Amino acid sequence: MEQGKRQLKVSSLLQSELASVFRDKFRELIASSLVTVTMVRVTADLSLARVYLSVFGPNQAESKETVVHKLRQAKSAIRGELGHRIRNQLRVVPDLEFYLDDSLDYAEHIEKLLKEHNPSSK
Repeated sequence: MEQGKRQLKVSSLLQSELASVFRDKFRELIASSLVTVTMVRVTADLSLARVYLSVFGPNQAESKETVVHKLRQAKSAIRGELGHRIRNQLRVVPDLEFYLDDSLDYAEHIEKLLKEHNPSSK
């Protein structure tokens, strides 16, 4: 279902603010990884925000899922910091759900398969 104008504005706001929250306040949680907020989808009643994250370069001991799991555990602190930052734009901060966005990994895998199938094209 397509998002309305208000949902798109809230999604955009949450995406940019969450990116700065991760960069400024929760750097120790994501360690040596680069976490990018690729997309935020907000429900029609603005009560829930599904946050899709791309994780790049986690060290060998820590998988991408582990980084997302740590962020899920710190959800209330992240939501609190987010609420502090957007208190003048939104009355209620939506509940957050974090998901791993593996679309870039999938695209890379497809590209690799295509190159293997047709080695003459580069």
